[in-house]
Amino acid sequence: MSERPADPSECNKLASVSMEGEPSVLVDIPDALSEREKVKFTVHTKTTLPSFKKSDFSVIRQHEDFVWLHDALVENEDYAGIIIPPAPAKPDFDVAREKMQKLGEGEGSMSKEEFSKMKQELEAEYLAVFKKTVSNHEVFLQRIASHPVLTSDHNFHVFLEYDQDLSVRRKNTKEMFGGFLKSMMKTADEVLISGAKDADEFFEHEKTFLVEYGTKIKDSALKAEKMTRTHKNVSDDYIHLSSSFNELGMEEASPLTHHYMKLAELFERLRKVEGRVSSDEDLKLTELLRYYVRDIQAAKDLLYRRARSLVDSENASKALDKARIKGKDMKQAEVQQQLSSQKFEKLSESAKEELMAFRTRRVAAFRKNLIEMTELQLKHAKNNVQMLQNCLATLSN
Repeated sequence: MSERPADPSECNKLASVSMEGEPSVLVDIPDALSEREKVKFTVHTKTTLPSFKKSDFSVIRQHEDFVWLHDALVENEDYAGIIIPPAPAKPDFDVAREKMQKLGEGEGSMSKEEFSKMKQELEAEYLAVFKKTVSNHEVFLQRIASHPVLTSDHNFHVFLEYDQDLSVRRKNTKEMFGGFLKSMMKTADEVLISGAKDADEFFEHEKTFLVEYGTKIKDSALKAEKMTRTHKNVSDDYIHLSSSFNELGMEEASPLTHHYMKLAELFERLRKVEGRVSSDEDLKLTELLRYYVRDIQAAKDLLYRRARSLVDSENASKALDKARIKGKDMKQAEVQQQLSSQKFEKLSESAKEELMAFRTRRVAAFRKNLIEMTELQLKHAKNNVQMLQNCLATLSN
């Protein structure tokens, strides 16, 4: 299935691009091809940077390529003081496919009209998931492109410009197990480090805030998903109501036939509106919350790297004291202590700027999306009221 993503205002770009001025690298995903096991993204780039061979070019990339780029940025120690944009979620169309399969199996138990409407709903649901997948991958690249440091990363340039397959393979079992152990060690180390109070009030406040805020955003995301799913279920119920009234109106002529047909028409229109309500809430709120669950974790990872650097600096100072007491290896210890201290200071300075930009970006994103969602909800509510009033007027006459 090939599908172009909708306009950014419809596709929800999450307002997550940093507030840095006009970037010198503009990236978008104008097209994508969905196959059963993978999605091929067309990544289009426009740039004024002389480091690129061309100023306008496109390449084909898969999800694994995006994960490779994210991991490369995370593992680069030069970026320890930067919030690395969270990797986009893996494309998952299994739920939509399972629903289509179940619908096909139950075709004989519903009317032709009801089956057709249910199929349209599921196709629209699949398309919405596909567009969100494209949008999430696009936002990841745009965050990197708009960052004053990450935009010059060599691996990012390779990702954008190399016109052949990157040949990024999935991790084998051994590598996945190694990654799991590394993650466990990081978690244990993080628990030990996070217990200590930070002498810098700014970072101590950010650490406490991100833990509490992250928990609330995660809880809000779950509740938003439930709300969106409820609206979708209501929309599906309207299909059954519309079909039932339609069947009653077509069975035999009676004084109520006209009323049945009008009610069938009403519930069909209400179905479409309720479907749009569900889709708008998913794009404008639920998806935004999901994104910031991951982005908050990226900010917490930054704080962990800074705390780890502080511990390394303190250990280097202790090693220097021991070397002075013993009267040997002092020069080496002094160099190590100086390097560790400089690294920590540089990381702290960068981290402070990143966290302040993160706050600005976050507030702007939620403000933009909540205003847009409210305006859409008012529009849909007015449509519902108008349709109900028109139907009542028709039935009264």
